[in-house]
Amino acid sequence: MSLENLLGISLEKVEPDSEVIKRLLAAAERNIADSHIIEVSSENRFDAAYKAIMQLSNAALQANGYRTLTNRPGHHMTMIQVLSQTIGLDKQIVIVLDALRKQRNVADYSGDIVPASAVDECVKHAENLLHVVNAWLTANRPELLK
Repeated sequence: MSLENLLGISLEKVEPDSEVIKRLLAAAERNIADSHIIEVSSENRFDAAYKAIMQLSNAALQANGYRTLTNRPGHHMTMIQVLSQTIGLDKQIVIVLDALRKQRNVADYSGDIVPASAVDECVKHAENLLHVVNAWLTANRPELLK
């Protein structure tokens, strides 16, 4: 399904805004830094890394002229699942990111403990996504980084 097909269902059109993109990238960098603070719980470190993934996914979507309809359920899922369309992210990585989203939901809504291995995986993917989004923006939408 194309991004255009999702208009009105889970997406709306927006004008890409360089200030918003830069703020989302900076917030993601702060959250990645926070995810490395070992003095806090695994759940909070995982949540910080996951939040960075959401901020980066949102930046990628908005750089393409779209935003999720946050008043509809599933906006996190949508932001992750369209990464292959917004920045050409490999579909296998999208599957992993979606699994991290599901794990975050379980931890948030059932209080499950997040194992250290899941934290490490989430942090690794957040860092990688930061690199990929920055590279895509530099190559495709450099004016949004100025």
